[in-house]
Amino acid sequence: MLIFFQIRAADSAHISLITNGSSNHVPEETTMKAYVIEQPGGPQVLQLRDIPSLEPTSDEVQIHVRAFGLNRAETYLRAGKMGEITAPRVPGIEAVGEVIHDPAGVFRPGQRVATAMGGMQFIRNGSYAEQVTVLRSNVVSLDGTSLSWEELAALPQAYLTVWGALDKSLAIQAGQTLLVRGATTSVGLAAITYAKARGLTVIATTRTAANSQRLREMGADEVIIDNGDIAQRVRDITHHGVDAALEIIGTATLRDTIKTLRPFGAVSVIGLLGGPPVLEQFHLMQDLPAGIRLNFFPSGLFGTPALPLQGTPLPWLAKEVAAGSIPSIRSQTFAFDEVPKAHRLMESDRALGKLVVLL
Repeated sequence: MLIFFQIRAADSAHISLITNGSSNHVPEETTMKAYVIEQPGGPQVLQLRDIPSLEPTSDEVQIHVRAFGLNRAETYLRAGKMGEITAPRVPGIEAVGEVIHDPAGVFRPGQRVATAMGGMQFIRNGSYAEQVTVLRSNVVSLDGTSLSWEELAALPQAYLTVWGALDKSLAIQAGQTLLVRGATTSVGLAAITYAKARGLTVIATTRTAANSQRLREMGADEVIIDNGDIAQRVRDITHHGVDAALEIIGTATLRDTIKTLRPFGAVSVIGLLGGPPVLEQFHLMQDLPAGIRLNFFPSGLFGTPALPLQGTPLPWLAKEVAAGSIPSIRSQTFAFDEVPKAHRLMESDRALGKLVVLL
């Protein structure tokens, strides 16, 4: 699970985007197919409907969705864990496709692009649809790549999160050692492949020994079977501790992860698979070793002035995956009418990689 809590305040002010999310929307006869959630529940509440297609305003871009990745955030929205569902919602926080219309002319019609976050599924319709209208600041050009749509769909949310956490929060450098705690998640696999491409040594954790081979195939140099207490084993491997750690499990293992770091090392929390984002009785002097830096990276920063997407590594990553230099993290592709089936697999924790939907 990635962290989306900073967006929930906007959720309470959610407007009925399906019918009037823009003051300049296309007449109702212009429709598209999209998945709609009208009440919380299991995968069966995902209903494929015809809904209006919304024209972009001056700061938006309309995209023909070719494929999209699936994320835990969408299962939490569907289950009612991200605020009350008071109006129909279209889930989805990322997509790849072709530009239909950009009023500003920054992106040309037919241009290959990716998009992620920017309020999708929270304050605007999400990407489980044939078309999506998104903030221009959350669109990245994918010109020059030959990678297939389904492989491109595995990149945006996972790799943008990894880029933000590793480069912006942890300032990784070639030659360092990185611990990825919770590495069998799609973002964990992305962290392994990205860090290896950047010249780091990677220690990855999994709770299940059978997953070790998958992690090594992605590039992990060492794999630790995680019983919740791995700090000493990490130190046995590194002697002085790791330079940086990516915490995907969350507060359940954070204290132990902190103990794996060398002096002046850093940990970035990006996931909460282990429970709520609350550290009970956290003692700054006893639980946080001297000089250790602790932060949490929210993907809601994408496209904001704090984290503009110019310079994102997505185009480079697409070329590297196409060339076979970086392994694909995609584990399975579903058809558009199989989204409920894909949600069931995602919730089973058996995906071992990124699930994508191809339209």
